[in-house]
Amino acid sequence: MKITRRTALIAAAGAFMAGAVPAFAADAIKLRISTPAVESDWHAKMLPVFKDELEKLAPGQFDVEIHLNATLFKQGTEPTAMQRGNLDMAMISAQDIAKQIPAWSVFTAGYLIRDPEHQKNVFRGEIGKEFYGMVEDQMGIKILDVGYLGTRQLNLRGDKKIETPDDLSGVKLRMPGSDAWQFLGSALGASPVSIAFGEIYTALQTGVADGQDNPLPTDKAAKFYEVTKQIVMTNHLVDAVFLSMSEKTWDKLSDDQKTKVTEAAQKAIAYNDENRIKDEAELVEFFKGQGLSVYDPNREAFRERVQKAYQGSEFAKSWPEGIVDKINAVK
Repeated sequence: MKITRRTALIAAAGAFMAGAVPAFAADAIKLRISTPAVESDWHAKMLPVFKDELEKLAPGQFDVEIHLNATLFKQGTEPTAMQRGNLDMAMISAQDIAKQIPAWSVFTAGYLIRDPEHQKNVFRGEIGKEFYGMVEDQMGIKILDVGYLGTRQLNLRGDKKIETPDDLSGVKLRMPGSDAWQFLGSALGASPVSIAFGEIYTALQTGVADGQDNPLPTDKAAKFYEVTKQIVMTNHLVDAVFLSMSEKTWDKLSDDQKTKVTEAAQKAIAYNDENRIKDEAELVEFFKGQGLSVYDPNREAFRERVQKAYQGSEFAKSWPEGIVDKINAVK
């Protein structure tokens, strides 16, 4: 084959273009996201939404890796991983944050946040600005947005009807491992036991735990209804999840990239919230159809006991003065 100048130029151009793709991919900023959520839960499903939205907004600029089921980092270890620069993004809880910033334990208190709308208004307003600033300054983590994780209910494997906190005496209630979670379990009247999320199903099946507390969509996604007999609608905690990024990663981004990451996060959160709220409204009938008893206890008795427990606790001593009144005043 005769090599002409034109042939050589075409070959050179082809070699350049072939090399351009790997070079472009290498320049993409890797974002590894870790969550203990199972694939069928909404706050797992929202992560591909984040990935897709970010690709639309910033084509080729990010390489988003999603790790579910705590396969990358165990539940509760994500903040430390982000602080060390070993993890780029995670969905963290107020309980996770309260381990390092005690003032955040106010958001772990039962019967404080009223509903999803109140939650959003609290965290997207001046209170959120103040508390997010604490996380940036003291933990080196940037909170992108707050998502509705659901309203937590009691889910038990036994037949005994629960009307008041006294009825939970001696009940081994699975709670996550932090002090804030364990305190909430005790405040409800139960005997809290620390069990990782991925081990709950087996713990309920074998009797290591008598029950667990989670929002209804999580109960369905994790199939806890297969190994339990009742759901007690205590409504004890309107729970939140905070889609967050390590500041070590955040600081690498341009201002335009920061804007686009935040926008993608907000769209993902909106997807989660819309579907989770809709799901909750429909799931009572689903669980009844699975043979579970679903009922309302004396919710006021639970509210009184839980609020009294927090008011006299070490947690309350770390809360900013007047914060409960400020939260209550948010519409």
